[in-house]
Amino acid sequence: MNRASNAADGLKAGATATGTMTEPALTAAEPTPPLIKPDRSTYQRWFTYLLLAPLILVWTAMCALLSLLVSLWDKDGHLQHRIAQGWARVLLRLAFSPMTVLHPERLHQPTACVFTCNHLSYMDTPALFGTLPFQFRILANHYLFRYPFIGWHLTRSGQVPIDQSSMRSQIAGLSTGVKALKAGTPLLLFPDGSRSSDGHVRQFLSGAAFMAIKAQVPLVPMALIGTFEVLPMHTYSLAPRPLLLVVGEPIITTGMTTKNADGITAQLLDEISDMYYAHSSLKRPAVAPPSQAKIFV
Repeated sequence: MNRASNAADGLKAGATATGTMTEPALTAAEPTPPLIKPDRSTYQRWFTYLLLAPLILVWTAMCALLSLLVSLWDKDGHLQHRIAQGWARVLLRLAFSPMTVLHPERLHQPTACVFTCNHLSYMDTPALFGTLPFQFRILANHYLFRYPFIGWHLTRSGQVPIDQSSMRSQIAGLSTGVKALKAGTPLLLFPDGSRSSDGHVRQFLSGAAFMAIKAQVPLVPMALIGTFEVLPMHTYSLAPRPLLLVVGEPIITTGMTTKNADGITAQLLDEISDMYYAHSSLKRPAVAPPSQAKIFV
């Protein structure tokens, strides 16, 4: 009981609650930027529906079944992760969306880190799995673990579910992430908590900073550009284009406490936004729009 209470206190530290359940307060009332949806030609839609979508579904099912088979002896998830990387690289090729990495040397850190990235599209996951060259685990919404094939892989390969329906569930997920970091496993997560509906970087939740501080490991900010144009929210056809991943300098958390989580989250938002809008065609808003994650308050 004391451990859960301490974790809850840590999540609530600062002017607003930290962890995954609440957002940093906005400093000014700003209208949400209008919804932007890239145009889709008839050719792109039918090419996706008749060719790309069936190929992606079949390839995903094949990789999931292979991962499930390998999981019978791959207890640490390393081989399953390699299968996921192969799955992701093929998806990027099918989408005709090659990836370029700016500052790739910053991906190679001497210790486990919390790697954080803005979330724009369902293409973000294959884009990152197909690009990051090391073993890592992800924090993912718990409902994804219920889906056939994808859910089987997530469960068997040691990914970390986050249930945002209650504070107790969120504390449990974050605590599992902290244990993985202390054991030397890097984590990847999207601190905005949900895909952006308009391509803009949205307010971050504090779970990433909370875990990094509790484990005393660095946060590595990354900005992903282009996946929104490839596959925005509520769109079901692909629009191929080159992708870019910009890797920032690590944010050191040594000596910090969970009271610093809000400040680290604000710094993380600023750094990812700086990198994103430096390469995006979108104009940066004066204040980041609110997170679109469904969170427990």
